[in-house]
Amino acid sequence: MIGDERAPATMAAGHPTETVVPIIEERLQVGRRIVETGQVRISLTTETVEDVIRQALVTRTAEVERVPIGREVSEAPQTRQEGDVLIIPVVEEILVVERRLVLKEEIRLRIAEREEIVEQTVPRRVQHARIERVPAGQTASPPGPVGDNNENPQEP
Repeated sequence: MIGDERAPATMAAGHPTETVVPIIEERLQVGRRIVETGQVRISLTTETVEDVIRQALVTRTAEVERVPIGREVSEAPQTRQEGDVLIIPVVEEILVVERRLVLKEEIRLRIAEREEIVEQTVPRRVQHARIERVPAGQTASPPGPVGDNNENPQEP
């Protein structure tokens, strides 16, 4: 058999037999597995800091002054403003043989305003995180209690 790529035939007991040569093929199989290369330990500490806040407060007070007048008027005067004083007339009607208006008194109302700066200390909580890298093969001991104020916070 010319041109035949199989192995040559051999004679066994007068019958030709063929020998088959297997072709071997390699197959590549790719996989993955998780390998721990280290751990990270994070511990939080909480501390309380005192902040001072400053705010201007305005206080208003009213000073009341009663000024007796005792003068006759033909009609009731209007409430009026003189500078920072509000004047509110008080009128009394007196019956005589004739009716007359008498300005009995004026109430003078002065509004005073003062401003003061008030400081107050208020607590505020601040947390700090400490991060440590633990190499593979070492066991990471559990961090201290979260919020332990006795530790000195360390920034990474």
